[in-house]
Amino acid sequence: MQIVEKLKSRWGIQSNWQVLIIMAVFSFAGMTVVFARKWAFNFLGVVESDPFWFKAVLWILLIFPLYNILLLAYGTLLGQFDFFWAFFKRSIGRFIPTKSGS
Repeated sequence: MQIVEKLKSRWGIQSNWQVLIIMAVFSFAGMTVVFARKWAFNFLGVVESDPFWFKAVLWILLIFPLYNILLLAYGTLLGQFDFFWAFFKRSIGRFIPTKSGS
């Protein structure tokens, strides 16, 4: 239970149910994106022999944004929109440079 308490503190949530729901959303989004990657790569004709860098670029351009959208969608469906909206803004913020201390 110590892990659950750490997560509650880190995420700023109150109940164990919220932890369970949030973990379920991450799980659902992860499983969905695995199937989406298979479908998208097959649709685009990506094969095993294609270079790793090519597949990595496709992953970043297609699958990473889809994962974030799925987190928002599942999070909204399960009543945790605020948590996942904040998570989305933090994850996107890592890729967008900002001026510090202007």
